[in-house]
Amino acid sequence: MNIKKLNPMMLLILISLAFSPLVFAEANAQKLNAEVDMAIKKFKKEVPGGEKFLSKVKGYLVFPSVYKGGFIIGGKYGKGALRVNGSTKHFYSMTSASIGYQAGVQEHSVLIAFVSEESLNNFMNSNGWEAGVDGSVIIADWGKMKDITSISYEKPIIGFMYGEQGLMAGVSIEGTKFKKIIP
Repeated sequence: MNIKKLNPMMLLILISLAFSPLVFAEANAQKLNAEVDMAIKKFKKEVPGGEKFLSKVKGYLVFPSVYKGGFIIGGKYGKGALRVNGSTKHFYSMTSASIGYQAGVQEHSVLIAFVSEESLNNFMNSNGWEAGVDGSVIIADWGKMKDITSISYEKPIIGFMYGEQGLMAGVSIEGTKFKKIIP
């Protein structure tokens, strides 16, 4: 195709089509970052000691809305962002499938804190990561009134599920796959 022979209107349309995916990706990234900000505020509000705890970890992965549903066969999906020193480094998706006794639909938020620099670097340098295979994640089980900064954690990665809406039994991220995405 000879660009010199294109009329100016056609050239403008081709240029706008070439850049439109970038514009959409940027808008999606801004929207997801805003949702992550709200999920972090909710975590700090709902989890006693949450703000102090987050100030001590090396980084955290936040999924504002994780949807889980199933009847015998189930699945889980969410999109989120990895925050290091308060800024987004990458966007990720989390997916899992399961078979077993389960029924219902649920939406909740997930925050995975990387306590050690090594665990954060291993996660960031991976080309896809699976909880329980590539890294052992302990799901924090705390009383709603208990301050999490008073709890001693032995694992370098700690997961929190909070803000549950809906009803579904089973709290786990074992076998959940995390993958870098462009929102």
